Amino acid sequence: MPIPDFHALMYPLLQLADHGEPLRLRDSYAPLADAFALTAQERHQLSPSGQQYLFNNRVTWAASYLRKAGLLESRGRGLVAITQQGVITLREVRHIDMAYLMGFESFREFRRRTSSSTPRPSSPQDSETFEDVPDCLTPLESMEVSWRAIRADLEFDLIERMQQIHPARFEQLVIDVLMTMGYGCGESAGQNVGQSGDGGIDGIINEDPLGLETIYLQAKRWVNPVGRPDIQKFSGALSGRRARKGVFITTSQFTREAQEYVTGLETRIILIDGPQLARLMIDHSVGVSTVDRFEIKRLDSDYFLEE
Repeated sequence: MPIPDFHALMYPLLQLADHGEPLRLRDSYAPLADAFALTAQERHQLSPSGQQYLFNNRVTWAASYLRKAGLLESRGRGLVAITQQGVITLREVRHIDMAYLMGFESFREFRRRTSSSTPRPSSPQDSETFEDVPDCLTPLESMEVSWRAIRADLEFDLIERMQQIHPARFEQLVIDVLMTMGYGCGESAGQNVGQSGDGGIDGIINEDPLGLETIYLQAKRWVNPVGRPDIQKFSGALSGRRARKGVFITTSQFTREAQEYVTGLETRIILIDGPQLARLMIDHSVGVSTVDRFEIKRLDSDYFLEE
């Protein structure tokens, strides 16, 4: 039979995860392939890029979408576990598709991020079914939509992973990102001081060899939003050092009050939330690696000009 798309794999994958113990995703490939009676040739068919097995890649995407909806959760590298909502889903339905996943706010937010610049149908009813949208796009536009979806998926994975690591490791991650972006002079310019009780400062980056210009960091590996009181404490810590530059980074979000507060400060404080941090990590290749690369070429008319 044809290799199933990742939509068809979501429900049976959720069933596999419903056995108490976390499921190693690679251990799901064989039983799912058996369930769909795939031949050896179909199991080892490569994706168009030739870098991955097509079926395994679709299982991975099925797991990713289930996590976006909160039906699965990550339990470490390559491990997923069913959530309480996932258990409820198995009791309520016998098939999972995009329309069902759109019933979850976390999944709708994911879709908004991936298709914010995608042409949308005018009907409110049609706007819930994004599967038809690519049909009205050019091939290049379709690739851009897919690229945004892959990137948004990676952003989600990065935020989820950052929320699981030790706070000290997160503080070092923040320093690594800013150093990779070009802040700091020399490899030893960044210092993690968060474990020393250093007055609300988690990290320091010297922008010149003598440390005449210094950036002070606060890093919060949080799920709940960061409010104004937390920014006020950080501002006070900066004032105690007569600092002029501070960066407050969190894996969550900042409240509107927190964002408004920094606009009136004499000390310059930059706020970076989870999605922005994930984007910076992707753009500067921190904590990510390249698995596929595509080139788009066009006809070079000058080559064919006759002299």
